[in-house]
Amino acid sequence: MEQFRNIGIIGRLGSSQVLDTIRRLKKLLIERQLHVILEDTIAEVLPGHGLQTSSRKSLGEACDLVIVVGGDGSMLGAARALAQFNVPVLGINRGSLGFLTDIRPDELETKVAEVLDGQFLVENRFLLQAEVRHHGEVIGQGDALNDVVLHPGKSTRMIEFELHIDGQFVCSQKADGLIVATPTGSTAYALSAGGPIMHPKLDAIVVVPMYPHTLSSRPIVVDGNSELKIVASKDMQIYPQVSCDGQNHFTCAPGDTLIVSKKPQKLRLIHPLDHNYYEVCRTKLGWGSRLGSGHD
Repeated sequence: MEQFRNIGIIGRLGSSQVLDTIRRLKKLLIERQLHVILEDTIAEVLPGHGLQTSSRKSLGEACDLVIVVGGDGSMLGAARALAQFNVPVLGINRGSLGFLTDIRPDELETKVAEVLDGQFLVENRFLLQAEVRHHGEVIGQGDALNDVVLHPGKSTRMIEFELHIDGQFVCSQKADGLIVATPTGSTAYALSAGGPIMHPKLDAIVVVPMYPHTLSSRPIVVDGNSELKIVASKDMQIYPQVSCDGQNHFTCAPGDTLIVSKKPQKLRLIHPLDHNYYEVCRTKLGWGSRLGSGHD
């Protein structure tokens, strides 16, 4: 059983609810005589906390467990930073959806205590790595737990591109963009664009065209170890953008190539023992809720 002794805390800025939750979490951890390290950005808005602080990178190096207090966006940012350190990550939901941050604030003390006592599930979630090449030279790169998206940026024009998978030409397309998503990201932007929901245990990547110009264009699910190459048409008038988890953005020129593949390091996501993926889908996506029953 893993012993969690050095616990890092990452929190979403700009929320008094997050700060309240962090104070409760800090109290619980200190009562259990654990060593608590606060990420430096959240420490600045918690005067008198009396804890060690460090950068996100140092948290990954020093901690046995990192607890993220916030929404899925906070978890996405933490995942990209921490996956390389193989440190387990636990989420307390202070956002709206909570697909990844699955402990509710009202059950914080009981659920976190259970995890600290060794009662938890570990799920390995893979990330994608993306790089844009201009005449063979890498001009932009990023990681994504959810998705890598090629889109027109501020332009309202369609973009044209070619898709190759594992060196084989698949198709050329005119569309508003293309989403390349992990199973984790299949319930995010890809879902809005008509993609399938993929169970997190699947080793697969889904490619979802956004508003394609042909009705026969459909999402395609490929092996998780595939390498995807998306070539922006040389004849385009616009410079499309690439976004990783909607948070990191870089621009590519007509003729540039976007390469997307699985990142070698995985995120170790911790859940309470009663975690049920289908229950999460039911709750978050409103499955099977009766009309007028007051469910979200």
